[in-house]
Amino acid sequence: MQHAIITAGSKGLGRKVTEQFIEAGYSVTISYRKDKQKAQTLMEQFPDDQHRIQCVQADVTNPADLKRLVNQAMEAFGRIDVLVNNAGPYIFERKKLMDYSVDEWDAMIRGNLDAAFYLLKMVIPIMRKQQFGRIIHYGFQDANQAPGWIYRSAFAAAKTGLVSLTKTVALEEAENGITVNMICPGKIVGEWKERTILESRQEIDPETPIGRPGTGEDISRTILFLCQEQSDMVTGSVIEVTGGVDVIHKHRIHK
Repeated sequence: MQHAIITAGSKGLGRKVTEQFIEAGYSVTISYRKDKQKAQTLMEQFPDDQHRIQCVQADVTNPADLKRLVNQAMEAFGRIDVLVNNAGPYIFERKKLMDYSVDEWDAMIRGNLDAAFYLLKMVIPIMRKQQFGRIIHYGFQDANQAPGWIYRSAFAAAKTGLVSLTKTVALEEAENGITVNMICPGKIVGEWKERTILESRQEIDPETPIGRPGTGEDISRTILFLCQEQSDMVTGSVIEVTGGVDVIHKHRIHK
């Protein structure tokens, strides 16, 4: 049985990813930062599969927590085939770089870039021994071009750095049967993060060119495809799952 670590896998986009992997027959270790109740409801959702699900409290900005997460996955399941780096802090308030505090900048870099480094350092040796591994990072629309993104300077800087790291590690680890890719979600908000494509087809979203809201399932099904053994030709790729929506140019400076 293949095993997947999914950070922040108990709610939001991560929950749909977790559900998809469980339904595909994987065992999973998921992290949650504070919401233990949400993790518990996930366990309850799969009463016959609880032996395949492990929930671990972990803050991705804390390297010690990340080490504990990986260690507990290995202790419980003995292997790590997939790492979905789903967690990543985000500041919703729109403000320019000069209005960010040092702590806010540090949180964005630690949670969105440094966390990936620490997790890669821990899981790649395991995947090398297995001669198989699938690693997924998250980006944002146009991250591959390192665009300017007004009011999101720290987040964008971390994620565009992660683009280069994704491509570099993909090249370095290809000989070990490890692929590394990035998924860039579009506008997926609120309850749609945990809803299905079928549900979204009943709604109209005029801001998304395909005409419906984006969902967690749009992301999870793409990730599951990338993690299949037969998908090894896809590595070092930055894949946008946006429905054509333009997120980063939505807000302009108004003097």
